[in-house]
Amino acid sequence: MLDPEVKQELRGLPKGLAEIVGRHLAAAGLLIDAEPELALEHARYARTKAARVGVVREAAGLTAYFAGEWAEALSELRAARRMTGNGHFAIMADCERALGRPERALDLAKESQGSVTDPDEAVELRIVAAGARRDMGQLDAAVVALQGDDLDPKRKDPWSARLFYAYADNLAAAGRTEEAVTWFLNAAQADDDNETDAAERAFDLSPQD
Repeated sequence: MLDPEVKQELRGLPKGLAEIVGRHLAAAGLLIDAEPELALEHARYARTKAARVGVVREAAGLTAYFAGEWAEALSELRAARRMTGNGHFAIMADCERALGRPERALDLAKESQGSVTDPDEAVELRIVAAGARRDMGQLDAAVVALQGDDLDPKRKDPWSARLFYAYADNLAAAGRTEEAVTWFLNAAQADDDNETDAAERAFDLSPQD
């Protein structure tokens, strides 16, 4: 139930301890979406047994994030980054936003330039950075932060629905309602898994007879 990379890192522990830690990490992975608080309990227990293992700290950070424990998530992901090199910049920046520190979120976004090679994470980081701009009242800058070659309704990348939705949401916040409706509709078109309420947002913003 664990990724091969995780199993490889746990091999540095005594066999019995590795099995215990592995079971708790597997439980955290299974529960993180449906019961994040319980997932965090498992990850915290694993951390008490193997705090010097990078993937354990990473799991603790991710589960803390999904459980809404922003400061804990940030601390654990920083530790994991020192140990493994894995950045999780978008999640860390989002934690800074949640803690009321949008400037630090933007600093992390700048720091990560050139380090984030996964396009999905790069898009998430742009969305978080736009949110930080919006937190600071920089509504036009938030819109600009999301613009790029992939902001194209003809494209249907795995992240297109999230990107289009975020762009529409920031357009709406900036008072550009007509454009926002168009992009919410673009998001709905790209959202094959119905993960957003883009169609409803478009309807709500459209003039009603």
